[in-house]
Amino acid sequence: MKSYMELARHDGNATLFEVVEMGIISMLWNIPLHIHAEGLRGTGKTTIMRAARQIMPPIDRIKGCLYNCDPVNPHCPSHKHLSPEEIAAIGTETVLRPFLEISHSAKIGTIAGSIDLQKITNTANPEAALLPGIIPQAHRGVIFIDEINRLADTSPEITDILLDVMGTKPGRVQIEETGLPVVELPVQVSVWAASNPDEEPGPLQEIRRQLSDRFDLVVEMGRTTSPDAIADILIQSEQRRLGNKEVSVKTADHSARMQKEMDKVAKKFEKLSMPDFLRNYIARLYVKYNLESFRAIEAIQHAALLHCALRQREQPLVSDILKVIPLALKHRVDMDTLTKIMNSSSDPKPVVSSDSPAMNLSSQQKKNKPGTFSSGYEPAVNDGIETEIHDNSQQKEGKSIFQPLKQLFSGKQKPEEDTSQGDPVKASPLNKAKRLPDMNLDELIKSEGDFK
Repeated sequence: MKSYMELARHDGNATLFEVVEMGIISMLWNIPLHIHAEGLRGTGKTTIMRAARQIMPPIDRIKGCLYNCDPVNPHCPSHKHLSPEEIAAIGTETVLRPFLEISHSAKIGTIAGSIDLQKITNTANPEAALLPGIIPQAHRGVIFIDEINRLADTSPEITDILLDVMGTKPGRVQIEETGLPVVELPVQVSVWAASNPDEEPGPLQEIRRQLSDRFDLVVEMGRTTSPDAIADILIQSEQRRLGNKEVSVKTADHSARMQKEMDKVAKKFEKLSMPDFLRNYIARLYVKYNLESFRAIEAIQHAALLHCALRQREQPLVSDILKVIPLALKHRVDMDTLTKIMNSSSDPKPVVSSDSPAMNLSSQQKKNKPGTFSSGYEPAVNDGIETEIHDNSQQKEGKSIFQPLKQLFSGKQKPEEDTSQGDPVKASPLNKAKRLPDMNLDELIKSEGDFK
């Protein structure tokens, strides 16, 4: 298997590297992140996803449990009723985090579970028991599906099982066998998939829209145009052919360090939360653009937090949301809607509040000039978050609904031609604003009333 740490990074695959690492952090937070990589054949989608298992921290489970029961929170039929003392008597063990694959030839029993033939054919002590399938055995880990668009087209029964697994977090799987009671299990598993939308039967969202919507993020892979990146890929191929043992030792060390680093980052930022004004922004996207699925905005919020944690920042920024919006909406809205959302969210500006530390809400933070209006409460204006403005002339000129208030408190309003003589409605103190220290209480109250 190719080493994750030595895979060539380039502009075409950089986003997928980020997203799989976000997925690992999410697993350590005990929240599955379902990822779908789309792209032309040979772009490395499957290679990156399979290699990512090398940097996944291991798990502790009840000794010998095929369902990977967490000793603190057992869930399988054999262990969920046991006390902590009974679990301690059985013992625990550390194993690799599950990374299992579903092939196109798999059967329902292989995926969900079936009768344990070894136990039922035991001549000394025959026993009817269930053998968990791939999904129950992948609990707390990853299920990988290559060419998922083909699987959705040819195996509707397996697709239905995936819909249950991915429908909620944690998901669920039901195991049914004749003569045995039905077993329903919670499963906490991340589904990672890859596909080529240009090959038959086409993009997943056109084959099984429900399954496509279950994926939190969809990453579009691209080719690289960098000769250096291509040369790195060729070097890796040559080193694998030569069987360089030093490279293998170095890779193992890098993978171990990366596992520790991922675990450290996940624990450090486990309590990270979304500020109210950014959460309100996401909510407005849902309403304004008539998004169909609640999963879309949940994916945006969760992915933005993961993106922030991956960069080891204490506070989510608008840039985190802008980064993940295309990944969460590409498969859920048409391209025109996605373009409108991205255009309306472009050119974010910083928000500075007097009672909180300044937050960098754009790639290049700019400090507010002394005496100008700033607010940490209304990101819809100061943040690139679009607000409905009914005055079309103001919208074209790039003005905001808070411009009069800004002028009122700044005292820097440009003199304008007085065209409102004799018109008591148009004549307003806002057109003759004074500096705040120069205004008495009556004038302040009158100006505020006029503004309202």
